[in-house]
Amino acid sequence: MDFVSIRIITDEINRLVGFYEKITGVQAAWGNEDFAELRTAHGTLAIGSTRTVPLFAPGSARPADNHSVIIEFLVEDVDALYERLKSVVEDFVNEPTTMPWGNRALLFRDPDGNLVNFFTPVTPGAIERFRR
Repeated sequence: MDFVSIRIITDEINRLVGFYEKITGVQAAWGNEDFAELRTAHGTLAIGSTRTVPLFAPGSARPADNHSVIIEFLVEDVDALYERLKSVVEDFVNEPTTMPWGNRALLFRDPDGNLVNFFTPVTPGAIERFRR
């Protein structure tokens, strides 16, 4: 089994896709007006409109209601990226902080309130874990 993607359901797909394009530098691939994907070398962030929810099961997902998942991106230099994101992100949870497990992490919320973590491994153990 391979993990492929995570999907965010939103009421405002154009706004959310635009936000993720700005913060990641990845151009979205649109399947149609209700579905887009931001594809990276190791995973995909899919974004779907609430209009897609009934295709699975009515009421099975609610937009802007995530309280348990953090969407994480491995980045080359979290401190430099933080400086660039100050003009894009409205809700920073923390500034870049070195975590006990060896990653320097920046946590913020997207426009729907989902937590996003950009991180850079900085200790030898963390660097080794994420070597590609």
